[in-house]
Amino acid sequence: MNKPAQSIDAHSVMFITPRPEAIMVEGKGSWLTDNHGKRYLDFLQGWAVNCLGHSNPGMIEALNIQAQKLINPSPAFYNEPMLRLSDLLTDNSCFNKVFFANSGAEANEGAIKLARKWGQLNKAGAFEIITFDHSFHGRTLATMSASGKPGWDTMFAPQVAGFPKADLNDLESVKKLVTDKTVAVMLEPVQGEGGVIPTTKEFMQDLRQFTKENNILLIVDEVQAGCGRTGKLFAYQHYGIEPDIMTLGKGIGGGVPLAALMATDAVACFVPGDQGGTYNGNPLMTAVGISVIEQLLAPGFLESVRAKGELLSKELLSISAEFNLEGERGEGLLRALMLSGDIGGKLVQLARDRSPEGLLINSPRPNLLRFMPALNVTDDEIRQMCNILRELLKQVV
Repeated sequence: MNKPAQSIDAHSVMFITPRPEAIMVEGKGSWLTDNHGKRYLDFLQGWAVNCLGHSNPGMIEALNIQAQKLINPSPAFYNEPMLRLSDLLTDNSCFNKVFFANSGAEANEGAIKLARKWGQLNKAGAFEIITFDHSFHGRTLATMSASGKPGWDTMFAPQVAGFPKADLNDLESVKKLVTDKTVAVMLEPVQGEGGVIPTTKEFMQDLRQFTKENNILLIVDEVQAGCGRTGKLFAYQHYGIEPDIMTLGKGIGGGVPLAALMATDAVACFVPGDQGGTYNGNPLMTAVGISVIEQLLAPGFLESVRAKGELLSKELLSISAEFNLEGERGEGLLRALMLSGDIGGKLVQLARDRSPEGLLINSPRPNLLRFMPALNVTDDEIRQMCNILRELLKQVV
């Protein structure tokens, strides 16, 4: 390993967020290593992106093999990995059609366009999509407008119109917003950035029934909660429903830029010119996606995710009791620990700066911590993370 300089010069990198001095240079499984040789137990995994951890052998093999065959023939042609991954996704879901994209925001933007196109054809131009307070759908102008994150409606004003906000798990708040302009309802099965807030089974089933009765589309944003994160291949499968549109990102590529917009035959109404993208569905990324989905579908894998989610939940509840905190919540390996005050940021910093080994965690709200480990994290690593957390809480609480 090369010896690093004592400080870095990052003046040419556009500033969008404060970053620590460390430069990450290597990763393996649940561990990252920086340019000083320090190791970090990674319970962020790129914000739930690296669903199989760092340097997954299957993904590396898929990349190497495909890179020597064909990287990008242009989206004007079919390619073999695109077709194989499309079939894998539709064979294991309630959807019939797939459009590949590069990011979750792009997939959600596509879902918004598809719903509006369907509204033009089937509901006299209806275009409004009901979304929810505290939701997060991406950082494009339209997906920021769709999001219910406080302050986002004025950050790059004027916002894109047509996204009234309801309250999660409150069907009456949805009904009050429905007009003849309503074309769809869009929600995350688990609000990740909002604080890991799960949608209840009763609400999701009642919402699906209501949208069917009123000829309104149901869109599930599974960019964070999909691809095994909740212990099922897709989070909507917990609820016994079938949505009209689903978006995927993050975990579907396991670390490479890949996303998907999925729809039923009845809703897939794009015509040439409506949707596209230079890199969308390229064989290099979709070959990796095949490896990821095949590993998630391997016998026993999703069962192991559910078991590890239960272990993490049990450990977090134990910590909550020990330190008189506010409990935990989540689904599978997307979980949050509610704190007794606004100490999340302090804990994140202490965890990262800890020696000799650091810990990477996240605080989307100042009064909670979010955990998004690799889906193949070991039981010992879960316990190790929780023990480090106990050590840090003793310093702060």
